Amino acid sequence: MTLKSHRMTMVSAAALALCMGLSGCGSSAGAGSDYVDQVKNGEVKGEITFQTWNLKAAFEDYFNGVIDEFEKENPGTTVKWIDQPADNYADKLSADASGGTLPDVINFDQNTSYPLAKSGYLMDMSKVASDVKDIYLDKAWDVATWKSIDGGTYALPWYLTTGPSLFNTALFEKAGLDPNDLPKNFDELFDDALVMAKNAHGDFSMFGKTPTLESFGEYGAEIMNADQTKFTFNNDKAVEYVNRYKEVYDAGGLLPETLSQNYTGVDKSFQSARIAYMAGSAQNIQQIKDDAPSVYKSLVYTQQITNAAPNMNPQLIGVSTQSKNPATAVAFAKFVTNAKNQLEFAKQVNIFPSAKESLEDSYFTESDGSDIAEVRVMGAKQIQEAVAYSPAVYSEAMKSNLREEIAKALQGEKSVQQALDDAVDFCNQRLED
Repeated sequence: MTLKSHRMTMVSAAALALCMGLSGCGSSAGAGSDYVDQVKNGEVKGEITFQTWNLKAAFEDYFNGVIDEFEKENPGTTVKWIDQPADNYADKLSADASGGTLPDVINFDQNTSYPLAKSGYLMDMSKVASDVKDIYLDKAWDVATWKSIDGGTYALPWYLTTGPSLFNTALFEKAGLDPNDLPKNFDELFDDALVMAKNAHGDFSMFGKTPTLESFGEYGAEIMNADQTKFTFNNDKAVEYVNRYKEVYDAGGLLPETLSQNYTGVDKSFQSARIAYMAGSAQNIQQIKDDAPSVYKSLVYTQQITNAAPNMNPQLIGVSTQSKNPATAVAFAKFVTNAKNQLEFAKQVNIFPSAKESLEDSYFTESDGSDIAEVRVMGAKQIQEAVAYSPAVYSEAMKSNLREEIAKALQGEKSVQQALDDAVDFCNQRLED
C-alpha cells in the first residue's frame, strides 16, 4: 500500500462477513491441525508463497532483498512473492481460504485476519513462535491475541503507524486564541473549540469529523468488555465525550460536512484551512508542505492528544494452516518481522517498527531538526505506549452506524445516551450473527 494512515479506513465490510463464507478449519491439504508438531519438527526447506497488500510498486527492491537474504541463509528454500491490490483484499483472502489456496505467509490487518483465525486458517503464533514474542512491543503482540479464539495469537506484529496532533495556529489567532498555548488535553481542546465557534462565524472550526471508535479509547472510555465479547462504548465516559462534541455543535462550531466526512475529507479540510486541528502523521506534514504552503507556515505539531494511551494502527504477518511447508513459512514470518528487517523497512517509509530493538536505533532517537525527523522521534516514543483501540471485529457497517447515530445525537434527533445505546446494540447484534 501507499502506507498513509490509509489502513485506518481500508477495512472492507467483507472482513467481518468473511466468517460466513469460511467453513470448517484449515484445509487438510496443508499443515492443518497438526501444524505445531510440523513446525517444531519440520525442516526449513521447500517453496512458500508470501503475500503483501499493495506494496510492490513502491518497495519491490526491499522485498526482493529480504527474500534473497532468507533464501541464502536457508539453502533449499524458495519464496514466491505475491502482491495484491488494495481493493477487495478481504474478499480475495476469503476466496483463497475456501479454495485451499491461501498463501503461506500473509500481510493483513487485524480486521481481515480475525475471521480467518476464527475459521481455523491461521496458525497460533503463541504455539509456534513464542521464542520471538519478547522482541516485539507488548501491545503490538496483543493486537492479534483474541480471547474469543482460545486466547491464541494469530499473527506476528509487523509495522505500526501513529501520529502527532496537527494545529493551524493562524486559525487559532483568528479566533482570538493564543497560538503559543495550544491544547494539551481534551478539556482544553473542547474549551478552545467553543471559543473558536463563537469567533469564527462559520468560516472554520476546530474539528473535521465526529468521534470515531478509536477516539473513544483515547478519551478514556471503555470500548469492549475484558472478554472481548461485547461492545460497551455507551458508558458514562463515552456519553461525556460525545456531549462535549454536542456543546461545540450547538455553538455552531462544526462545519456541515463534518457529520459525514471520512479521513480523506478531514485531510482536505485541514489543507484548505477549514479546520484548525487534526490527528495526523508524518505523511500529512509532507503533503501540507507540498500542497498547502500557506497552511504549512502556520503548522505546529505536538504529541497526540489523549486521556489514556495513544492510538496505533498495526499491520500483521500471519501463517496459513494450509501451508505444505509450515516450518519454512513460520521461519520466514519471523525473518520478515525481525528487528533488522523492520528497521530497514522503516527507513524507506514513515512507519514505526513493532520490534523493540529497532526503536532503540539512533534513527528513532536522534533528530536532524527537520519536521519529518522531529515527528519520527516523537512518534517512536509515542508508539511504545500506544494501543490499537479498534477491535478486530469492528466492521465498516459498525463504523457507518456509529457515525450515523452520533450525527443524530448532535442534531438533537435523540439523546447522546440513546444514540450510543443504539450503536452498541447494532454492533453486538452483529457479533452474535
